[in-house]
Amino acid sequence: MNTSIIIADDHPLILKGLNDFLLEKKYNVISSAVNGKEAFELIETHRPGIAILDIQMPFLTGLDIAKKCKELNYETKIILITFEKDETIYNQAKCLGIYGYVLKEFALAEIEHCIDSVIKDIPYFSQELLSYLEVEEAPVEFETLTPTEIEVLKHISEDKTAKDIGDLMFISFRTVEKHKSNINKKLNLTPTKYSLLFWAKENKNHLK
Repeated sequence: MNTSIIIADDHPLILKGLNDFLLEKKYNVISSAVNGKEAFELIETHRPGIAILDIQMPFLTGLDIAKKCKELNYETKIILITFEKDETIYNQAKCLGIYGYVLKEFALAEIEHCIDSVIKDIPYFSQELLSYLEVEEAPVEFETLTPTEIEVLKHISEDKTAKDIGDLMFISFRTVEKHKSNINKKLNLTPTKYSLLFWAKENKNHLK
């Protein structure tokens, strides 16, 4: 748990509560900020491993900060905490390479799992958010997937790596990667590092 963390929120009680909780759990919280400008200055100064940011803050929003970090190629992984259950904001977060998205009403219940996931380089988006945004009908492209490809996606939705999936399905790493490439094409996804993970999480109910 040596990964350095900064936190920022313009609500003093939420900031203090989160700060105290993380320190109690022995996370390495090195500083905190009450607005977006201060938060970005802390990131520039300390280059923390993780920045936990409120989305709506004075001067710079959490998304503004994430955009700046992406443009500057900072390696700080951004986790957003918010009350927002907005699909547009969620899609912006994905495009900006944000690693975590936690709803404030579930923050203390989810933040440990989120941080631990992000430390392992696995994005974490609140299941409550994904359930709220969930579409009822499976995308039409889903029908083109083979049973094996659906099984691969199911494992991906459970945060399994390509090596884990290969071991579970008794196939080679290269075969898993080939399946992933085919799935990306069938689902018309832009093949990024986490494109299949996001899709699998968003459509988890169709993978049962």
